Formats: sequence, structure tokens, C-alpha cells
Amino acid sequence: MRSRRKDAAKTPMSLLAAASDVFADKGYRDATIAEICERAGANIAAVNYHFGDKKSLYIETWRHCYSESVKAHPPDGGVNEGAPPEERLRGLIKALLSRITDEDNREFLIVQKERANPTGLLNEVMRRELRPQHDRMEIVVRELLGPGASDMRVEFCGTSIISQCIDPIAAGRWNNGGRRIPDAPPAINDIEAYGDHIVEFSLAGIEAIREDSERTRKAVKRRRRSRDASKRE
Repeated sequence: MRSRRKDAAKTPMSLLAAASDVFADKGYRDATIAEICERAGANIAAVNYHFGDKKSLYIETWRHCYSESVKAHPPDGGVNEGAPPEERLRGLIKALLSRITDEDNREFLIVQKERANPTGLLNEVMRRELRPQHDRMEIVVRELLGPGASDMRVEFCGTSIISQCIDPIAAGRWNNGGRRIPDAPPAINDIEAYGDHIVEFSLAGIEAIREDSERTRKAVKRRRRSRDASKRE
């Protein structure tokens, strides 16, 4: 009896492991429950029993892959929360790059298949799971931009940094898979050097924005003082 319970407990994990490979390789629409179950060594009824249907299995598979990926590559990159924002930014960037370039990471591949042939099934789970990472990035960016930064400016800068990490890697993986994207950038071979570049480039851009904002605020103050002086006269 104990052996049966143990085997039953293994079945969901076996299905998730098999589904990770199949969805990453074929995407949602071309993946079949039959193939997933065959790889998992389970019968087709097991999917309905443990997950309900193919859609739920797809969502739970991505969630599982993402959870495993974050465990392997902690989002803070090993940088203490009390470290200067520049170092925390470096940790966030290096962690993200490490995660999405990990050859064992099926979460990223599933997302690329989803982008190529959207189903919309992952929208909500991705929003919930990825929001903490975006929030962490925006907290650091806000510190770097200064207290006067608008929410929109913080969001745009955070999105720009994340895009620098994801887009070239996605294009490189797509090309390596044998489907060349016209005018796509070449694959990044030195991830460590590329991470350093993103950090340097992003910090320079943020500093330029901060300085421009400071100049604008000072100019506004000067105009106000000038108007107030004119009124007193």
C-alpha cells in the first residue's frame, strides 16, 4: 500500500517533467497528451486526475519550470538587500541572464513558443509569477533615478533593462533552433561580458536621465523665482 501511494505521488512530477520537454519543444498546440504520458510512463487518465485537462497541465508546467529556474538562479543574484543600488542592479541582471541562458531552463523556451504561437493561457500565471521580479527591478531603478522620478519613467527604464537581457537571448536561441529571423542580432557568446555591458549601459542611461531631470527641475525653480520677483516689483 505504501509503495502504491509513493508511486502515485511520483506521477504528477513525472508528468510535469515530461510536459516541460514536450511543451518546450513543440509548444502548446502541437504537444499531445499522449506523447507527454508516454514519456512520463503514465496513462492518459492521469492527466485528468492530477491536472484536469491539457490547458491546466500547460499552466502548471510553466509554473513548475519557473519555480525550479528561480531556485537554481535566485533573482537577487546573491547580492544583499543592503548593498548599493548599482550592485543590486548588477545582481538582478546577472541572475536574469543566468536563468534564461541555462540550457536546463524549460520555462524560457515554453514562453518563446507561446510568443511565436500565442494561446493566451499563460498570461495570468506569468503576470502573477513575474510581477515580484519586475517590482524588484523598479525599486532599484527608482533609487538610481532619484525621488523625483515618475512612475512612468521608472517603468520604462525597468522594461528597457529587462528587454536588453531577454530579446537578444531569445533571438539567439531561435536562430540556433534552425529558424533564422531576418536581420536578427547574432547570438551572444560571452554572457558574462554582455551582462557587464548591460549594467554599464543602463547605469549610464539612468544617470543621464537623472541629470536631465535635475536640470529641468532647477530651470523650473528659476522661472518660478523670476516670476515671483516680478510680481513683488
